[in-house]
Amino acid sequence: MTMEVKLEAFEGPLDLLLHLIEKNKVDIYDIPISLITGQYMEYLNAMMEADLDVMSDFLVMAATLLDIKCKMLLPQKVNEEGESEDPRDELVEQLLEYKLCRYMSFALKDMQQDASHIMFRKAEMPEWISEYKAPVDYDILLGDMTLEKLNKIFKETLKRREDKIDPIRSKFGKIEKDEVNLEERTEFVKKYAWEHRNFSFRELLEGVGTKLEVIVTFMCLLELMKTGNYEVTQSSHEDDILVKLKEKAA
Repeated sequence: MTMEVKLEAFEGPLDLLLHLIEKNKVDIYDIPISLITGQYMEYLNAMMEADLDVMSDFLVMAATLLDIKCKMLLPQKVNEEGESEDPRDELVEQLLEYKLCRYMSFALKDMQQDASHIMFRKAEMPEWISEYKAPVDYDILLGDMTLEKLNKIFKETLKRREDKIDPIRSKFGKIEKDEVNLEERTEFVKKYAWEHRNFSFRELLEGVGTKLEVIVTFMCLLELMKTGNYEVTQSSHEDDILVKLKEKAA
């Protein structure tokens, strides 16, 4: 099946108008109606067209041009927005649409000409592909299964999975284990005691961030008391614990 694209000069009244506009090099948005109408009428007088249907189209356009020319001589109408209406607007819109269609027809014609020079290679398929047979007959495997049934099975599977989730424990946060090295903390206490000699347990805990570090520090202090080099006193259970490094430990 072939497609014919025919777009010769003056195939219609709009085509003739575009030709006159381009010939006179005037702005399509500001058409000099008097000039274009005069040239249009000259063309009609010289036109010898046997087809009355085609000739009638040209005569309708001639009447439209004369109507626009008359309206241009009268005071222009004002629309609701207070702007004057141009009698040429409707004609300009028709010309722009026709011009767009004409350019599109040119593009289609070029594509048709380019396509006529293209030769398509016959499709070839390797023998091992054409002879391949699937190990599973998917029609038999699926049977009467449909997308609706698969969706239903999928939702039921998700629901069973949600039912297994503990509604309380699933909301628990993650408990991270604090790592505190007992040996490193003991060395820290020894060094602090050597530098300060007399200090309180509260001062020793300066910079300690977690409860576990406080407990480990207290355990270190208890272990160091066993060496006999540390003297620990507390006036009452509400007072701070005072630590003193004995002279013999110097």
